[in-house]
Parts: sequence; structure tokens; C-alpha cells
Amino acid sequence: MHRLLRTFTALAALAALGLPTGCSSDSGSGTTDTSAVRGPSTDATPPPRGAFWVDPDSPAARQVRQWQEQGREGDAQALKRISEQPMAVWPAGDDPAPDINEATGGAAKAGRTAVLVAYNIPHRDCGQHSAGGAGSAYSYRNWVDAFARAIGDAPALVVLEPDAIPHIVDGCTPAEYHTDRYQLLSEAIQRLKQQPKVKVYLDAGNPGWISDAGKLTEPLQKAGVAQADGFSLNVSNFQSDGTTKAYGRTLAGTVGGKHFVMDTSRNGKGPLAGDRQDAWCNPPGRGLGTPPTDRTGDPLLDAVLWIKRPGDSDGPCRGGPAAGQWWPDYALGLARNARAA
Repeated sequence: MHRLLRTFTALAALAALGLPTGCSSDSGSGTTDTSAVRGPSTDATPPPRGAFWVDPDSPAARQVRQWQEQGREGDAQALKRISEQPMAVWPAGDDPAPDINEATGGAAKAGRTAVLVAYNIPHRDCGQHSAGGAGSAYSYRNWVDAFARAIGDAPALVVLEPDAIPHIVDGCTPAEYHTDRYQLLSEAIQRLKQQPKVKVYLDAGNPGWISDAGKLTEPLQKAGVAQADGFSLNVSNFQSDGTTKAYGRTLAGTVGGKHFVMDTSRNGKGPLAGDRQDAWCNPPGRGLGTPPTDRTGDPLLDAVLWIKRPGDSDGPCRGGPAAGQWWPDYALGLARNARAA
């Protein structure tokens, strides 16, 4: 099994795990035609991808090969809608270097940029499906330093700590941890920005979670967003392109015009209707969204990304495996439900 998934599986068994995928609480965190389908376009239809690295040995790519060997050609072709797109890498919480080296090395050979997610903050995810993280502030600082050193001089885009700020805002993270969290996030931005070709985007949740963007302004500022390249939105969630971009523009206006990136990996059908408490975790009927690109047609939107890896479970809900584990049936549903541009 791929090292990344191996690590997540072990963490899940120990502590309801950490998400390199579905963030919990309000976050985010049938067979149809198998012809080629793209996700919904942004304001300007994105050109063919080229900026970001495509992992040739991702779980989706391996699943395609397995299904081809089994004669499931239709399913394999559908799943290529995932396997042939660039997706973020969520380096392991014990030692991030091997995953980062693999991603940056592959990206260098392809002349592309690796997309990485730093997700190891202490008291992560309020003890829910993606619980875990570094055991102390000291351990986290060492982990971030190892993360940055592994990147070296390679070009990389880093999404920093999905959910960490929104969980402060919604009260899920106890107040006694807030000051340390702000300090650790600020230090992480500064350390990552020492690498010459790194862009850092501090996570700001999604508009279905913290509906009033203004509530994020002061927390983002305390966490050092001024030193970052911007903020990230919709990680592991399903809010539509239009809703997310409008929210991003509003939030940008309160934090000095900072740019943002957004996750469109599973928002092709928008969020599941109904109680949002149940809508974030492996919701049925969702579909792939806009393919990743750094040419968005929006001066504030630096990139459309697949930060959540489509097909990785959000957690043990609706019959899914532990958070971060590959779920081929769910992946196939996302691929078949991709909304045509």
C-alpha cells in the first residue's frame, strides 16, 4: 500500500485518525455515460492543466490499472477523470520528508509544481474523525521545519492546516489552545516562506461553515496571514465555485486584499441539501468539480485545486472507511457524477 495511505490507516486505528482528507464537523472541512466529462468551468474556462504535478502512482491511478486488468474498462475510463488530474499530497505526520521528496521529485521531472498540505497542528480536528496532530508545540515546530527542509528549492504550493482557524472561530477548539495555535501557525508561515519557491495559503474553511466571513478576519490576522501568500477555501467541502469565489472576495477585502485558492475536487454537484452537520462526511451523489488550473480568469483567485483527494474517505460514515483511506466505489461515483462544463 502507498506509504501515505499506510500512515493514515495506522493513525486512524490509534485515534479516529487524521484526515488527509475530510475535515469533520461543518468542514470541509448509478451508472451513467462514461464519455469524457469535465467539471464546471470558472469565470473563464480554464485551459489544459500544466502547472501542477500529476501523481502517476496515486490510489486512483493504481485502481485504474487494476480495473483494466479485471476487464472493467468502462469503470477504469471513468476513474481516469480523477487519476489524470493533479491532486494535493498530504505528507505523513511522523516524517513528512519521504512524501514530499516523492512529490517534488516527480514534479521536477515533469516541470510542474507540487501541491502539499501541512496538516499536523496539535489538537487537530477537535478529537473527531481526523483527530491527531503533533503531540506538542515543540514537536510541531520540528515537523514544520522538516517539512520545509524537504521542499528545499523546489517549487511548491502549501495549504496550511485545514480547519485550524475555523475551529477556533466556531468554538470547537478549546480557548486554552488558541494563543499557541495562532503562534504556531504564524511561525509555520514564516518557516515555509524561507524556502525560495514556496507559496503558502492559510486555510479559512468554507462559506457553508463560517457564514460570516468577517468572523475569520481577526483570527487570520493573528495567525499571520499577512506573511502568507493568501488563504485557502472549501478544502474537503462541496460549496459551489460561485459561492466560494464570492466568499473569497469578501474575505480578501478584510485581510489586505490577500489572494486565495479553492478546492473544487468534489463540488461539481454542490453541497448535499439538508442538515449541514451531516452533509460534510461522504455525502452521496456528489461529483467532481472544476479541473485544477492556475489560470482562473480571476485576479484574486490564484488557483483552482483538488486539495481533497477525490475518493479518499472523510471518515467512517455512510459506510466509508477511516478518514484518508481510499474508497474506490465513492471515487467512481464522483467520476460518474462529474458535471459537464
